[in-house]
Amino acid sequence: MKPVTPLLTVDALIIFKGKLVLIRRKNPPFKDQFALPGGFVEIGETVETAASREAKEETGLDINIVKLLGVYSNPSRDPRGHTVSVCFLAKGNGNLKAGSDAKDTWLFSLNEIPELAFDHNKIVEDARSDINGILSEMQEHDDAR
Repeated sequence: MKPVTPLLTVDALIIFKGKLVLIRRKNPPFKDQFALPGGFVEIGETVETAASREAKEETGLDINIVKLLGVYSNPSRDPRGHTVSVCFLAKGNGNLKAGSDAKDTWLFSLNEIPELAFDHNKIVEDARSDINGILSEMQEHDDAR
């Protein structure tokens, strides 16, 4: 008998042009709310590949994964059912444009983050020091030019 398990998802905190990339969701649940780019992992796909694919589909950006931020598994994090999300911190490059199930894309500074869908505010808050570290590195790099 096949085991019944939670569905596997990925989320990406993408730093682009010194800000955090958020999407506005096109579909329920949380239609029209801001969220981190992400989605379901497909069969035969690694979580890293899924994060890159979802980022490209939803934001138009290619990403370089910096680190694994954590795994979020609260059974009530998604109203559609129990999902477990593997979350990554990444740097984005390319042209930011909405696609797939994203209505549009936005850039926010870390102290301007709106109310987000799912448990994404918790993910951003948990990653705050990592995000600040990346932003600091980017600023130092820009200052050295």
